[in-house]
Amino acid sequence: MGGIFSDTVLNGSLLLALPVALLAGVVSFLSPCVLPLVPGYLGYVTGLTGVDLAKQRRGRMVAGIGLFVLGFTAVFVATGAVFGQLGSWLAISSGWLTRVLGIVVVLMGIVFMGGLGIFQREARVHARPPAGLWGAPLLGITFGLGWVPCIGPTLAAVQVLAFSDGPSAYKGALLTFVYCLGLGVPFLLIALGLRRGLGAMAFFKKHRRALQGAGGGLLILVGVLMVSGVWTYWISQLQIWIGTVELPV
Repeated sequence: MGGIFSDTVLNGSLLLALPVALLAGVVSFLSPCVLPLVPGYLGYVTGLTGVDLAKQRRGRMVAGIGLFVLGFTAVFVATGAVFGQLGSWLAISSGWLTRVLGIVVVLMGIVFMGGLGIFQREARVHARPPAGLWGAPLLGITFGLGWVPCIGPTLAAVQVLAFSDGPSAYKGALLTFVYCLGLGVPFLLIALGLRRGLGAMAFFKKHRRALQGAGGGLLILVGVLMVSGVWTYWISQLQIWIGTVELPV
């Protein structure tokens, strides 16, 4: 098990994909579909009113948000593992597949920026778990089971990276976990420093269009790199470099 994990980590494609997955998670958090709803999530998962939140009851907020993040992380990581394993079972490793998947990532970037109207519809699970700490992980699970135009494209791009270039369930789970870190850690940071966090949110809300464009641009850039073959070339060069590195005994 340890050998499989180390081989997965020391993989050229993974070293390129991990920072993309992390940044995609941060971009998802800052998107218009998530950022404006953060105060509502804070109140719902803690069962506190706006007045209670203003008193900065950090322990309860951090616990509630932590359980919420664990809920959607479980869903996303399981999905990532399935995509990675599916790619491994199909055992398709060729330049044309990477190019086709690159086109998918480009399309996801366009969706993220508001294009392709058919994908702008939300598909959420409308079950309402009880407010408070007991319902927090269930809310996270329902959050993870739907399609939201600002989260679906970034997550889909991460799943594409998990599916291509030496896929495995480990790679899919790890990439998606890193995506969840990018999406979930900002929730926790705001819960820890509520007043300052809400102040920072005002700045990002003001520039939400620019952030949406930057996030979509990131996905399109990755897709273009995959279509052009540059992504595959970088992976091969990283794998050569990793093979020449001598670790200290």
